[in-house]
Amino acid sequence: MQPLIDNARTFGQRPEEFANLAAGQSPEVLFITCSDSRVVPALITGARPGQLFELRTAGNIVPPYASGTPTGEAATIEYAVEVLGVQDIVVCGHSHCGAVGALVRGDDLATVPAVRDWLAHAADEPKATDPADPEVAEAVQHHVLSQLLRLRSYPCVERRLADGRLRLRGWYYEVHTGRVREHHADTDAFEAL
Repeated sequence: MQPLIDNARTFGQRPEEFANLAAGQSPEVLFITCSDSRVVPALITGARPGQLFELRTAGNIVPPYASGTPTGEAATIEYAVEVLGVQDIVVCGHSHCGAVGALVRGDDLATVPAVRDWLAHAADEPKATDPADPEVAEAVQHHVLSQLLRLRSYPCVERRLADGRLRLRGWYYEVHTGRVREHHADTDAFEAL
C-alpha cells in the first residue's frame, strides 16, 4: 500500500495538468470492463483523464435493464449515453477472468453469495471447449457478445443505435500478452486491432 500512498502524495503537485478538468468532462467512450486489477482501461487505451467514462463490474456484466429497479450500472450507462453523449461503448472482457471461469467450471460459490447472485446476471452461461483452460478465451469472447446484446435492451442505447449516434464494440484483452482483439461482425471473430 505504501507505494500507492507515496504516489498519491505527489500526484497533485502538478495542478496545471489538471486545472482544465474542473470545467467538466466530455468523454467519447463508455468503457465497460471487469473489476480485475490486471485490467487497466487507461493503460490499455493510453487514455488521459476525461477521455474514458468507465464502468467496472465483476465479470464486466451488464445487468438486465429494469426501469422499476435502478442499478448503479444502469445509471452509469444511461448517464454516459444521454448526458455525456458518448459515441462508442466498449465491452472489454479479458483472459484469465475469474468470474467467467467460475461460470464455465460451475464453481460452488456458496461462500460468496453476493458474487454468486451477481454472476446469475450473466445473460447466458458462457461455454468453453476446455473448461480447465485458465485463459477461458472462447468463453470470455462469447460472454462479451452476450453483454453487447444485453446493452441493446437499454432504451437509451437502443435509441442512439437506431439514429446512428452510438456504436457498440466488443474487445478481448489478453492479460498475459497485452494484446487486444476486437469483434468483427462480418467474420464473427475477434481480430487484432
